[in-house]
Amino acid sequence: MSMNKNWKILQPDKNSVTKICNILKCSPVLATVLVNRNILSHADASRFLSNSLNNLRPPFSIKDMDVAVRRIHSAIINHEKILILGDYDVDGITATVILLEFLQYAGADVSFYIPHRIKEGYSLQTSHISDYALPNRIGLIITVDCGSGSHDAVRLAQDSGTDVIITDHHNIPDEMPPATAVVNPKRQDCTAGFDNLAGVGVAFCLLICLRKYLRDLNFWQDRPEPNLKNFCDLVALGTVADVVPLVGENRMFSKTGLEIIKEGGRPGISALIKACGISNNAVDSGDIAFRLAPRLNAAGRMDHAKKAVKLLTTDDPETAASIARSLNHLNQERQSIEKKMFEEIIDDLKHHPDMLRQSTLVLSSSGWHEGVLGIVASKVVEKYFRPTVLIATKNGIGKGSGRS
Repeated sequence: MSMNKNWKILQPDKNSVTKICNILKCSPVLATVLVNRNILSHADASRFLSNSLNNLRPPFSIKDMDVAVRRIHSAIINHEKILILGDYDVDGITATVILLEFLQYAGADVSFYIPHRIKEGYSLQTSHISDYALPNRIGLIITVDCGSGSHDAVRLAQDSGTDVIITDHHNIPDEMPPATAVVNPKRQDCTAGFDNLAGVGVAFCLLICLRKYLRDLNFWQDRPEPNLKNFCDLVALGTVADVVPLVGENRMFSKTGLEIIKEGGRPGISALIKACGISNNAVDSGDIAFRLAPRLNAAGRMDHAKKAVKLLTTDDPETAASIARSLNHLNQERQSIEKKMFEEIIDDLKHHPDMLRQSTLVLSSSGWHEGVLGIVASKVVEKYFRPTVLIATKNGIGKGSGRS
């Protein structure tokens, strides 16, 4: 039994609409849109409409940002091995790439590691420290889009002489991991106001601060200072894909990034766009969300996310085209598995209608693919309007994903 949606249309304050109309000399329609987004002043409206990177607030006020940039600078000049550990979704992948490319340009000894979704799971684990970081003599680990809950792994690393800098945007536990720096705008003691950033947005803010810190030390006298605007194509991908609110910095990043994507600069993105059957100059945020992002995510869901990293970092159009075709195939495979699972669940609920009397749906099967549990759970929520947990079981062990 599915349910019909009851749309509630937001009614703006008429006085506020009139005020914005008078201030901006704009139509009531535009004023209504702005007021419904709580944009009530001339300054906020101008910032929203101009949407320029020039309006970017300085991110130096984010807690631990100063500690992070100093530690990274030390690792660069002392030739320490730096490891970037990222999440396997588009947000984590793009955050990994922008930090990797910046540090490579700065001359750092840097590599990256993205866990296998099914074999290793999410975020920094103790096994990453004992089996990879320590044997490879990593001096500094920087997490992107993950790490805020990795207490045991961070403690092991720090106790073993490997520093950890966490950059993340997920809700943070009451007790933070004992890292050298925790750069997460959602920290309870952080009042910088960057709470809406995606993981790639936090990583980009780190690069803004790091570039300035290095500039103040005359670091760029031997090489041209990098133009961070060139990373905005990746920041836009990760930001839109992670479905964070497109306001403030996120809106600036996405607008600038779409402009860069339309110029066709990065071979991997252009190849992926072509594989989607669209052209660069027609790409919008909807295309990122529903065409590009699912194909990039298919790497982590069906294979390994490092394939998406290779796509976004290659300079060779032929290599990019080959990887894009592979991701397209993986996405088609993902869609087929997802469709089969969803139909199986609908059929199961039809034969067991009593389950729909429950306020929450919890379903399991030994035949489900772990990589698409979250997507299918979202579809079940959309159809039946109930929080849903789907669990894939194997050898007596269940791995699940929930949506509400």
